[in-house]
Amino acid sequence: MERIWKPNVTVASVIERDGRFLVVEEETADGLRFNQPAGHLEAGESLIEAAARETLEETAHGFVPEYLVGIYQWPVPNGDITYLRFAFGGTAGAEQAGRALDAGIVRALWLTPDELRDCRARHRSPLVMQCVEDWIVGRRYALELIRHYSA
Repeated sequence: MERIWKPNVTVASVIERDGRFLVVEEETADGLRFNQPAGHLEAGESLIEAAARETLEETAHGFVPEYLVGIYQWPVPNGDITYLRFAFGGTAGAEQAGRALDAGIVRALWLTPDELRDCRARHRSPLVMQCVEDWIVGRRYALELIRHYSA
């Protein structure tokens, strides 16, 4: 019988404020790594809802997605996992003081593009920097590209 293959669908939020990008430092099997606020699409939610939820859970900042920055397909080297990432840009609200961050998230912080480039070896994946670079060059697509149909 042939094995059924499915990509892991994830969302990420690319949030810039005053020349700095909101990222998280998280625990991984490879040690502490930097990533955008990101995570897996959950049953019953839209991609846009998932991006807002993940950002709040991982950074304690509300997030309003305004653009699609890009769609990224990344097969993990030396593995059989492929991620299909939908990256959204938009506006983050103020941090909700006292809100606990998701398990595994050490902290949320704001880094400049140069600071992110300098710590590239500690990125969760090559998608982290690519999403930032795409944002910097102006990649912003209307959310109308995405159609969500409820059951």
